[in-house]
Amino acid sequence: MADRVVLDPGHGGVDSGAVYGDRLEKNDNLNLALAVGKILTNYGVDVLYTRTEDVYSSPISRAQVANAENADLYIALHRNSSPLPNTYSGVETFIYDEEGIKPIAAELINGELEKIGFYNLGIDIRKDIPVLKRTNMPALYVNVGFINTDSDNALFDEQFENIAYGIATAILETLNRMNETVNNTHTYRVQVGLFRVLENAVNLQYELFLLGYEPLIVSQGELYAVQIGELPSLDQAVILEQELKRIGYNTLIVRDE
Repeated sequence: MADRVVLDPGHGGVDSGAVYGDRLEKNDNLNLALAVGKILTNYGVDVLYTRTEDVYSSPISRAQVANAENADLYIALHRNSSPLPNTYSGVETFIYDEEGIKPIAAELINGELEKIGFYNLGIDIRKDIPVLKRTNMPALYVNVGFINTDSDNALFDEQFENIAYGIATAILETLNRMNETVNNTHTYRVQVGLFRVLENAVNLQYELFLLGYEPLIVSQGELYAVQIGELPSLDQAVILEQELKRIGYNTLIVRDE
C-alpha cells in the first residue's frame, strides 16, 4: 500500500495570507505544494491536497480531511512574514511537540532548504496552530522564507525547482524512516543508571518518576539497571537520550530483541 501524504498550501481564496507588494502568500504556497506533490507522485506516493485552486477552507476542515483519509504525514506549506520588511530571513518549521518522527522530519526539511541557501531558523513548538493540533498523523508547518524579505523571495523564485525537490526528498526520507519503524522488531530504551544496590536504583526510579518519566528497573545478573522507554526506533531513542542528557543524566541506549 502506497504511503499517503497530505500537502496543505496555506490560506487561499479570501485569505491571502501575508502580502508584500503584489506578492500573495497563498499563491506561493499553492505553487510550491503542487510542485512538491508532482515529485512525490512520481515516486509512488499517494498525494492528497487540501486545495488545488485559489479557494478557502478553514484550518480545522483541512485537518479533518487528512484524518478522514487516514494520511501518514501532513505537510502545511507557508511563507513567513515580519512586522518590518527585510528584517528576518530563513526557513523555520513548526511542530506541535517533539514526539515521534516530527522533529526528525522537521530537521530533514530545514536541512534540505539550508543546502539551497536559506538560513536555518530551526524548529519551534507551537500549540496554537489548528492543523498541528487537530491532525491524527505527524504534522509539520513549514515556513519557506520570509515573503517580505527580498533576498528570500529571490531565492524562492530562482531556486523554486530545487526547493520543491528538497522538500520532497525530505518527505521521502521521513516516510522511509517511518516504514523502517513499522517493520522493525527491535525496541529501544535509554539507560540512566546501573547499580549493585537495589535501593539506589529505586531512588533514581522515583526521581525520574517525579520528572514525568516512566522508568523501569531491569535486573541484569547482580546489577539493577534503570531504563526509560519502549521505543520502536533508534531515532526516537536518540531524541530521548538527548533530552535526558540536557537535564544532567549520563545515558546509554540499549536495544531489546
